[in-house]
Amino acid sequence: MRIKLDAFREELSGSFWFLPTVMVGIAIILALVMTRIDQMTLQTANPLLSWVYTGSADGARSLLSTIAGSMITVAGITFSITITTLSLVSSQLGPRLLNNFMRDRGNQVSLGTFVATFTYCLFVLRTIRSADEIAFVPHFSVTFAIALAVISLGVLIYFFHHVSTMIQAQNVIANIGNELEASIERLFSHQSGKSPYEYELRREDDIPADFDENTNFVTAPASGYLQTINYELLLQAARESDLLLRLLYRSGEFIANRSEIIAFYPPQELSESVEKNIQKAFTLGTRRLRAQDVDFSIDQLVEVAVRALSPGINDPFTAIACLDQFSTTLATLAEHTIPSGYYYDTDGHLRVISDVVTFDGLVNAAFNQIRQHGRSDIAVTIRLLEVIAIILARTQSANQQGALVQQAEMIKRASDAVIFEENDRRDITKRYDLIMRIRNGKQTTAES
Repeated sequence: MRIKLDAFREELSGSFWFLPTVMVGIAIILALVMTRIDQMTLQTANPLLSWVYTGSADGARSLLSTIAGSMITVAGITFSITITTLSLVSSQLGPRLLNNFMRDRGNQVSLGTFVATFTYCLFVLRTIRSADEIAFVPHFSVTFAIALAVISLGVLIYFFHHVSTMIQAQNVIANIGNELEASIERLFSHQSGKSPYEYELRREDDIPADFDENTNFVTAPASGYLQTINYELLLQAARESDLLLRLLYRSGEFIANRSEIIAFYPPQELSESVEKNIQKAFTLGTRRLRAQDVDFSIDQLVEVAVRALSPGINDPFTAIACLDQFSTTLATLAEHTIPSGYYYDTDGHLRVISDVVTFDGLVNAAFNQIRQHGRSDIAVTIRLLEVIAIILARTQSANQQGALVQQAEMIKRASDAVIFEENDRRDITKRYDLIMRIRNGKQTTAES
């Protein structure tokens, strides 16, 4: 249940309607409370309340109407600017970054403030009555509306500044890098050894010798991106039916309708309820979520870098900024424990084998496309090798080192094939030699 709530929370965070709707609801409550206070307060002259609006009913109507009209106009302008910004981001940085801007709290709060102030004024406006009726002027409520208008003015100034800074490539890349690092800390904790779901394979015979030959499959009930996997639910279903499950997909991958998503052993006929419980463990959607998908932020950084290296844009500085983010996030990943993917129940029986991410897989996802598109760009090639050297110095195992050295070798071969200036090749060779010395334990990046 918690995993589904996390996915639902992330979906809501990327919507323009949720937070403004909440703020409108608060504005309605405030309007009802303030008018109730006005009804309970004697309208007597009090020097301590000299700051409270004391005008007539017609003046209050005019004031509230002006504020309401101004706020709905500003809300429309704010929405137009936001849509224009999203269009610019989509064309310049990539459509997959749109959700990052839609999730931005500054935009949502700004739009919500203007709409909420408009709603507040409408609800207060309906309570004003002239002298020919039972006269009522909500002085405190009108005063509060003036305060909201002043606050809205400040929010408008903030919105202009915020939009002008959030679309800058450096800030976009830094935000994605922060999200990637947060995903690494959340999914690959330093204390991962304390989790019962991250043990290494305890015994070789925990996996039956004929597992690959004698399995049956559970198919997907629909198509979409695999957003989250509820391992607790899978573990419970496997234990109740005495099964061993192997996941064939991991979060972030696209699943076609009726595709085989889980192999189970022994290959018995599953009841409809057990099959539905297994299928319920998978949350499918029209887009990828960050909840369990560390590749998502990596792919976003790669997309920005590859677009920057395209002939139409030709901006190696943006690509280098993406590589700078990888130098810190992948170095952090190298110091974390990636779950092995073997899930045991409380009785010590292996129940679930997940399709886990690997360090070399994430390294390839980060560097392959940038290496391929930037092979003829000398500055990008040099920075690629420098970033690999930084990460290599913080690796914990030979497998991690092997993945990075393999990337360095591919970069070196590609540069030798397309770069002919001797001085440039010498600079590239210098960085490559540094990587080889770090791998052999003869030097650190600090000594370079």
